[in-house]
Amino acid sequence: MISWNRSNAIGMARTACKFCQGNGTRFVRTDKEVPCHCVFRAVFRACLNRFRQCVTTAGRASTVSLERCQGRGSHRVYSRKREEFMADFCLIAKRTLGEFEYRIFRYHFLLGADWRLCTRQMHLDRGTFFHTVYRIEQRLGRAFAETRPYALYPLDEYFGGTIHEDHTKQDVASVGWIQMIA
Repeated sequence: MISWNRSNAIGMARTACKFCQGNGTRFVRTDKEVPCHCVFRAVFRACLNRFRQCVTTAGRASTVSLERCQGRGSHRVYSRKREEFMADFCLIAKRTLGEFEYRIFRYHFLLGADWRLCTRQMHLDRGTFFHTVYRIEQRLGRAFAETRPYALYPLDEYFGGTIHEDHTKQDVASVGWIQMIA
């Protein structure tokens, strides 16, 4: 999970954003600084692009990676990162969005229907459709970045296999003994 601050939000911010002026953060009250909505939409678009990349390479044989599991034991597990990412992408979207928003997400983002077809099939006007699309991008971008313990964003951490370990006193002591022996 990302701890949001100006330094990690500014890289994803839209330079022409009217709310944050390209800084990536905005003030909600006089003292509280939060990430701008344009940052969450950029996170969503980065994850969507990787999802589409995984879908286009889905016909080929996927590589299997051997990764260490979280915890004290040295268990290893085989995984297929592309397939897991596609499944996580769809499941987080289904869990986060309501029924109406999920239908738009499925038609527009997953199936690739343009706005004219979506508005005609769902009996919407153009403005309502695009406001809903922006709201979907914002909500899913936040969900993709803040899902715990393994977020979809940043993508390099998801595909790189960063291990998040909880060190207890016993673990730290055993690491100390291992370093002394070596």
